[in-house]
Amino acid sequence: MRERWWVEYNPPYPGSDGCKHVPRGNIRHMGSFMSFGALSTFRDYAAAKLDDHLRQALRCARLLSGEQMWFRVNERSNSVGNLLLHLRGNVAQWIVAGIGGRSFERDRPAEFARRHPLPTEQLVADLESTVSDARRIISGLSDARLAEPVSIQGYDTTVVAAVFHVVEHFAFHTGQIVWATKVLLNVDLSLYDAHGRRLDARNAAP
Repeated sequence: MRERWWVEYNPPYPGSDGCKHVPRGNIRHMGSFMSFGALSTFRDYAAAKLDDHLRQALRCARLLSGEQMWFRVNERSNSVGNLLLHLRGNVAQWIVAGIGGRSFERDRPAEFARRHPLPTEQLVADLESTVSDARRIISGLSDARLAEPVSIQGYDTTVVAAVFHVVEHFAFHTGQIVWATKVLLNVDLSLYDAHGRRLDARNAAP
């Protein structure tokens, strides 16, 4: 009989950057909320969605000029360039280092504080490389590894909760990047038609 595990996932709380942060998540061997088979399905879907969000974020970045990349509506808002830096930092800290065990020194405040522009090509290449590493790590996680506890950024959580955090965090900021690009360029960036079907025929739900 297949063992079943229950995932206890506490709601994220809002941070000063406007995004949500994961306090902790625990997996307990008590119930049938998420089986090992479901964990495997989650792993594959998470890796695919991370790539999906990356494509949309970089699609926007490549449409913007250097000046537009670093434009801020006000001092309480972030530029697209800052958001790309922040996404790379989050993915690298939580997945590449926190789960994959690789060395990474992160300066999180600097991701938001930077005002001096970096070349778009550098931002894109760094984020693509980091997400590529993260997707390989996620895709290689066993069901048992997904259920293991892990401590990242001062939070005691689980591997499956950490992966969930990174994917939903990436989606959150991708939405901000899309909105900023629409405001700056007045372009239609929708991936779906009026009926919610993917325009590129990829099998991904809206």
